[in-house]
Amino acid sequence: MVNPKPDLGGATSRGVVLDLIRSRGPISRVQLATSTGFTQATISNVVRQLTEDNLVIESGEREYTGGKPRVMLTINPRARYAVGIQLGADSTTYVVIDVSGAVVGRVRARGVRDDEPDEVVPMLAARATGLLGTLDIPMGLVVGVGVAAPGPLDLDAGSIVGAPTMSGWLGFPIRAAVGEAMGLPAVLDNDATSAGVGEFWGGGIAESVAHCTVYMGAGIGAGIVIGGSVYRGATSNTGEIGQLRASVAPGSEPRTVEEVAGPRAVAQAARDALAAGRASSIEFDDADDPFAVFSAVAVAASHGDALARQLIGDSAQCLADAVLALADILDLDSIALAGPSFAVAGPIYLQAIQDRLEHEFSARARHSVRVALSHHVVDAAAVGVATLVLQRELAPRSFGPSTFVRA
Repeated sequence: MVNPKPDLGGATSRGVVLDLIRSRGPISRVQLATSTGFTQATISNVVRQLTEDNLVIESGEREYTGGKPRVMLTINPRARYAVGIQLGADSTTYVVIDVSGAVVGRVRARGVRDDEPDEVVPMLAARATGLLGTLDIPMGLVVGVGVAAPGPLDLDAGSIVGAPTMSGWLGFPIRAAVGEAMGLPAVLDNDATSAGVGEFWGGGIAESVAHCTVYMGAGIGAGIVIGGSVYRGATSNTGEIGQLRASVAPGSEPRTVEEVAGPRAVAQAARDALAAGRASSIEFDDADDPFAVFSAVAVAASHGDALARQLIGDSAQCLADAVLALADILDLDSIALAGPSFAVAGPIYLQAIQDRLEHEFSARARHSVRVALSHHVVDAAAVGVATLVLQRELAPRSFGPSTFVRA
């Protein structure tokens, strides 16, 4: 298959060339010129700059076309690093990635729960800095830190404005606080959007025209990538599918998808069923921690427990309703499932969504929809927001972090 020419809209020549070397390398200067439409002089200047910055090196390979062998270029993966922090009420994940997008270190810790932001931020900085120290990565090679948080967000102010699972963080200037605590440039983005970016950067959806990454941590959201560009909407708060109205029994109180299918809802349903005397192998130490209870239900479901499979199955069917609606509206051809809540019971959700799309997707006569678990199920948002840091610092776009060169 011939690689399509990248969309250059909003991108600097340096950004385009670096992205192509990263995604298609080893690649020659001639191939870069052909792919971009830039002149040989422009390519030579940009490559020289990237080489002087140690971001690009010669691979040692040569391309023979009958004349002088062409020198092949590749990314120097360990030239720079970025930190990604996936912040959530359920858990917090820290990753370090290199220029190629490979994860070189990760650690997962307890979520923020109801802790005060002023107390949490120093801990976030200390754990991220500690991870860099463990990996023996000098701070001078770290280009920045990204924070992925549940939305809605105010990206101009760098704050959370509406996350139901982290109400104590509303209005807190998290981007500035984390950046100052670590002494690094900082980026804030929605966790679902970040997860979608991570899928694209990793090459898993390179052939997709309309992709959605469904993210479930404590809440539920969707990151949308259309034609290689992140779809952000008017205020970068797209994809809040957890706030859609869920199907409930006639006469019941209206509830959202998140209130029916989210981890807190599954945990409460498990507590109620066990209190009513339902037989089950579900075991948990802390009944007050909804995420511990949800995890126990997921584990029991994966082992075939009848009650647990019913609870997870009901959640999966509700989520499948929302995903089907999104697929019909956007004519999706690719869906990935990401987030800590899919870590154990992901295959059950995957099967429910696949079945629903196979039989009810409105455009199924024209094309199918590929549904898969994310390459980084648990830490997809952390990986994605770290790639946004690399994109902004090393391959900037004039329209911000919303446009990417197709791999």
